[in-house]
Amino acid sequence: MRIDSFGAPLMVSWHFTQECDLACLHCCTDSGPGGRLPDELSADEALGVAEQIAAAEVPYVLFGGGEPAAVPHFLATAEVLGHAGVYLKVETNGQRLKDQTIARLASLPVRSVQVSLDGATQQAYGRLRPGACLQAAVDTCRRVRDAGLPLEVTFVPTRFNLGEADAVMDRALDLGAFRFNTGALMRLGRAARSWDALEPSSQDYGEFLRLLGRKERELAGRMEVCYRPFHLRQGLEEWLHEPPGTLSVQADGKVMVSAVLPLFCADLRQDSLAQAWDMYRSACGSADAVDALKALICNDLPRQDAGLGVGDRNGRAQHCDRCEG
Repeated sequence: MRIDSFGAPLMVSWHFTQECDLACLHCCTDSGPGGRLPDELSADEALGVAEQIAAAEVPYVLFGGGEPAAVPHFLATAEVLGHAGVYLKVETNGQRLKDQTIARLASLPVRSVQVSLDGATQQAYGRLRPGACLQAAVDTCRRVRDAGLPLEVTFVPTRFNLGEADAVMDRALDLGAFRFNTGALMRLGRAARSWDALEPSSQDYGEFLRLLGRKERELAGRMEVCYRPFHLRQGLEEWLHEPPGTLSVQADGKVMVSAVLPLFCADLRQDSLAQAWDMYRSACGSADAVDALKALICNDLPRQDAGLGVGDRNGRAQHCDRCEG
């Protein structure tokens, strides 16, 4: 495995919290209001992990959730990393991202702020994100770009919003996004419980893929259209061929072998980052991990071509990043 030659992760994907101001139907992490786990890392613990990441010269950290900005010590943690030269990506729903937060992020080496835009109309957007305001997310995109931060827009396809995908891509371009990020709906978290209502048909996906190919050509040189691997199965097959150099850290400090497997290889409350990295590399070659991934590919995914539902030890589905690691 190529990762055996890496002395530290190329990236840390940090599921910073389960807390979120929204409870979106298509959420793959089952986050929501009051969703913060009782055992999430404290401020001191999170800062300690950030210091280890910086000391190990990890080049890139992704903050996901939940809503990372909902955590009081999020900015302090990001600043420990950014001031050490670590590049950052922040995923947000864009509903309540404060100007102060954007200004402080603008002083750091931010690779992207990713805002979710799952519709071109309030009707579609609000159906997937109850209580959310599309205009608030659009305004956040503008404030991010006005602050000089790289903007990335993400779109989760469902049967409610696929007809608006073309318009969302055009809006993303108008807002100054450098990347439009999408892929098949994943059968994880809350989305798994709403699967029958949300899952697009095979015909819908075929039309969506043709649209993405056309827009990729049309927007070449102006905005990247990122959608490969499209289905989760493809990502798992790539993982088997070459495990990613990514350490997937959960809100409680646990480290997962893969974001879609209920297998933990380390705990940053008791293991150092260096120890966790060694444990991860060892686990990637273990029969347990390889057999579990093969079983998912061979058994579940042919029936659920857009994804599958698995959870952690408490039944919570885990974050799965696209285009990272």
